[in-house]
Formats: sequence, structure tokens, C-alpha cells
Amino acid sequence: MTQPRHILAIDQGTTSTRSIVFDDAAKPIGTAQCEFQQHYPEGGWVEHDVEDIWRDTVKTAREAIAKSALPASAIAGIGITNQRETVVVWERVTGKPIHRAIVWQDRRTAKLCAQMKAAGEEEGVREKTGLLVDPYFSATKLAWILDEVPGARARAEKGELAFGTIDSFLLWRLTGGRVHATDVTNAGRTLLYNIRTQAWDEELCRLFRVPMAMLPEVHDNSHVFGMTDKELLGAEIPIAGVAGDQQAALFGQACFDVGMAKSTYGTGCFMLLNTGKEALASQNRLLTTPAYRLNGEMTYALEGSIFVAGAAVKWLRDGIGVITHARETNDMATQVPGNHGVYMVPAFVGLGAPHWDPDARGAIFGLTLGATQAHLARAALEAVAYQTMDLAQAMVADGGKAPEAIRVDGGMAANDWLCQFLADMLEAPVERPVHLETTALGAAFHAGLATGVWESLGDLAATWTQGDLFTPRMKADERQQLIGGWHEAVRKTLTR
Repeated sequence: MTQPRHILAIDQGTTSTRSIVFDDAAKPIGTAQCEFQQHYPEGGWVEHDVEDIWRDTVKTAREAIAKSALPASAIAGIGITNQRETVVVWERVTGKPIHRAIVWQDRRTAKLCAQMKAAGEEEGVREKTGLLVDPYFSATKLAWILDEVPGARARAEKGELAFGTIDSFLLWRLTGGRVHATDVTNAGRTLLYNIRTQAWDEELCRLFRVPMAMLPEVHDNSHVFGMTDKELLGAEIPIAGVAGDQQAALFGQACFDVGMAKSTYGTGCFMLLNTGKEALASQNRLLTTPAYRLNGEMTYALEGSIFVAGAAVKWLRDGIGVITHARETNDMATQVPGNHGVYMVPAFVGLGAPHWDPDARGAIFGLTLGATQAHLARAALEAVAYQTMDLAQAMVADGGKAPEAIRVDGGMAANDWLCQFLADMLEAPVERPVHLETTALGAAFHAGLATGVWESLGDLAATWTQGDLFTPRMKADERQQLIGGWHEAVRKTLTR
């Protein structure tokens, strides 16, 4: 019997769950996707019903295997990638959640985080975790569940409850409750994991009031975590790779060398720069995060988060009706010879890195009677590139190696005008791969390494195929003028 050479990737995102079967040339041969409901019980609160997520995970996995025309026995392993920071607490005996998942976008613990920062706790937390004290991360959300669900804290201290990010919950369910585990990239986003000692931290758990009995085991990204129950997918399949979505995209883009960077453009934008074995401490409020760990050896990254990228284009479409389809922005931006002095600062939910101003709000500057819908569309695209440029400059200022090129993925990366403007602003080539599904591919790569489908990082890098290349072509004085206008617009928007 020949060894299986295919990998099933489960990509569990914020608004949908997708499963993709990849062959050993890293080509997708079967795909299925389901969107699921978002719950907003109060302003600023965002929750998911994890039973919806579980149902869609099994459904899409079965469909993807069926579409690939392969038997389940032909799948060598499963890789999981997931929305990061989202919190699930469930009963160890029954596997049932005690509360809906609290999503990474949720802001219900903002007041608590502000109190902790005022008490001077953030610096110590940053030294250990590379993160900021912010509701974005898992710990305060987990503490909220323990405080608000009757009896939860006492049950957790007795070891009756399990905590995990979405990957952990899926691992538990896929293995029939036999495995309670996670990987370093997800653990590293909880505010409870010391990325330097590479272990759960007792002091952090005390600070955030989280019983250590709840926490999953932490493994390398490429690791055989356990086997699926046979009846779920038709065969016992090893779950052999796990990574948080942005780190999975970095891995899927084959950014294995120090100084390689990727930027993912979806609702928001996340840029990661490989810093190798060094966990660089940011002086510009970027995040220091595990990129991946293989054979016990950690590789770190600097990460910058932009809260609004594609969401600004969605607002143009759904909020004010400037466009009918997102793809129209490419042609509209091309129609005008310049930006007409119009700048959009898309701080609809505050500004992320390097500003971290949650109170900033969106603004459009420079409007005259000559401004058109095309200028608004162009301003939205320009803002994405300017924000990426700000991140790249902050990373270099923090000691990161300036990337010789940047690899892009996500839905907005299909926009040619944006990719060209990005190259001009970064003064670096922008590389767009043939396949933009790099998050799922990163999970597949991890699982493939652990199961022998691929032998080395070199094998993985050989599968990466460049699609379009965008090189800088803007004149220096034009670039500086545009950047000056952007910085002035941001200055007017900041509240601190």
C-alpha cells in the first residue's frame, strides 16, 4: 500500500469555516466552506456558538474529501488553523461548552484592561508574552466567563472545566475527548504563556485569575496531536499540524528566512516579519509572537495589526453605496490621475499598530467639490498601503531586518492597483502567489511535515509559486508628498 500523500486543512475563521484537501504539490483539489452566525448580545460584544463551528467543521471536512474524489484513507494528516484569541470553556466529562465562545473582536473587558494598565501591570506582561494588556487577547475574556457563569470558577479550580482557543476545542472533539492540547502560536496569544520560557506562567495565571488546571498541553506546530474518531470522516486520521491563522499564513507563504515578511489583507490586515531565533522586544507597540516551533526550536516574528483594511471597502459598498462590488475599486482608483488630496483614515474601530488608539474614529480629509466617488475608492485603498508602510517602518525601527520583498495574500491581495501602490509605498517588490489560500496551506504544511508528505522546509519552499510581481515605480518626490499628507491626516485623527 502506498503512503497517503494528501493533507486536509481545516481553516476555522471568524465568519466561516473552510476545509481544503491539498495534494503533495500543495495544490488544492477539494474545497468546501460554510458561513456561520455572529452573535452580538451587547454593544462591543461578539460571540460564536461553538456547536455551529463544530457542525460546520465536520460538514466541510467531509465535503472537501468527497470533492477531492479520494477515500478518507488517502489523507495522510489533518492541519488546523484558526481564528486566534477566541475563548472556549467546556466540561471535561461531557465536552459541552458552558458559554458561547467570546471572540477576539470582543471588547467587554476593556475597563478591566484599563485598570490593569493603570496599576502598572502591562510592562511585566509584555516582557513575558510580547503582547499588550488588551481585550483582544484571551486571558481577560476567560476570567470573565469564570466570574459570570454560576459555579464556573469553583468547577475550574477542581479541574472539571477545560479552556482552549478554537483549535483546542476542535482537537478535543475530533479525538473524542482524548486530547486537550494546543500549539505555541495559539498559546502565545492568551497572555498566559511565557514565550521566552515556552511554558504556561504561574504568575500570569495568578494575575489574570485563571486556574492552571484548565490549560491545554502545548506542542510544536508540526506534531501528531492525536487521531480522529473513525466515524467522523471515515478513517482514523492523524491531526498533525496546528497554527493560529496569521502564523499559518506566514508559514504557507514559505517565509522561513529572517527578514521575510507576509501581509494578509482581509477584514483587517496582519503583517508578520520573521525575526528568527530572536524575540525582538518592540519599542513601537508591535507584538512579539511565536511564528512557529519545529523540533523544539522556536522561530519568532514581529506582528503589526491593522484593524480595518477590507472593512473600509465594505463600508464604501454597504455603508454609503459608493460601490456595488469590492472589485470596482481597482478600476475606480485607476480612473483618477492622483488622490486629489483626499485621505481616508479608517479608524472605524480605533487605530491598531503602531498607534493603538482605541478612541480614534474614521475620518476623510481633503474633500473639495472636485472630489468624486473614484477618489473615495482610491483613498480607501491608499489607506491600506499607508498603514502597511507604517508597520514596516516600525518593524525596522525595532531592529527587524527590512524585508527585501513582501508576500501578500487574502481577498484584497487580488487587487492589482493596491498591490502596485503597496510596492510604491514600501519601496520593495510585492509578491503575490498563484494560490492565495495561504492560511490553510500553512496548516497543511505543518501536518505534511509531521506525516512525511514533505521532508523539509526546502521541500515546502519549492512548492511556493509566485504569481504576479509588483515593483516600485513611483518617483521619490511624489511618494514623499503622499506620505506627508497621510501623516498629517493621522495626526488629526489621533486622540492621544
